[in-house]
Amino acid sequence: MSRTGEIFEKLRKSQSKALIPYITVGDPDIETTRKLAAVMEHNGADIIELGVPFSDPLADGTTIQRASQRALQRGIDLAVILQTAEEIRKSSMVPLVLMSYYNPIFRYGLKRFVDDAASAGVDGLIVPDLPPDEAGELLELAEPRDFDLIFLVAPTSPAQRIQLVDQCTSGFIYCVSVTGVTGVREEIQRGLSDFLRMVRLHTDKPLAVGFGISTPEQASQVARLSDGVIVGSAIVDIIERTENAQVMIKRVGAFIRELKGGIQEGGRDACGYESWSHQ
Repeated sequence: MSRTGEIFEKLRKSQSKALIPYITVGDPDIETTRKLAAVMEHNGADIIELGVPFSDPLADGTTIQRASQRALQRGIDLAVILQTAEEIRKSSMVPLVLMSYYNPIFRYGLKRFVDDAASAGVDGLIVPDLPPDEAGELLELAEPRDFDLIFLVAPTSPAQRIQLVDQCTSGFIYCVSVTGVTGVREEIQRGLSDFLRMVRLHTDKPLAVGFGISTPEQASQVARLSDGVIVGSAIVDIIERTENAQVMIKRVGAFIRELKGGIQEGGRDACGYESWSHQ
């Protein structure tokens, strides 16, 4: 079982839910990225998503698009990101999952990427523009390394696609809460409960929900329905709006702590785990 799977199993036994924050590696710089990862872990992050900047991030809203551009302007590439993950791993046991579009991985080389990522201590990969039915080579390379490939389902995903994602995914299934791109939203999408209930009909894997979650109250709502809560744009927005690195790190740490509090509150009367806790 991967480190990510172990975290979800540990949380299941304690009837808790995962907080999965996202940051773009290299925004505002590599040193601050390492410090942000440490402060997020210290304040309650269970898994950390490390974003790989890309010039055409189709699934991301303007906040993460700007973060990608800032990182790219600093010369951040996949090799630098893997080095950064390795540095984080030296002092941390939190699962690290890369969020990357397919092009940077393809250009790096699939086998070289999986080998280097696993050696660096990366635990898994999310590729929003890679359908599971086109991921055969990556899946073959990842399986013997105990390296999670995490695929996405959306409210528009038919049952057949959810079943395919279930077959290909390890770690957790990424449930997109909205039909659109990432970004801060004022309220959780209506129908999320029905969507997750439908996904659970086809899988016994943990479900983590992302896109649009930006407050502790929203995190609490989502924790009642899912096994994990993914927060990205709201964190990246704090980074973008705070020039002083020390102040930024403190603000992100405080926000993570607030999100974790909301998740713990929501988890107390949650309906997650109902399908996979009895497996």
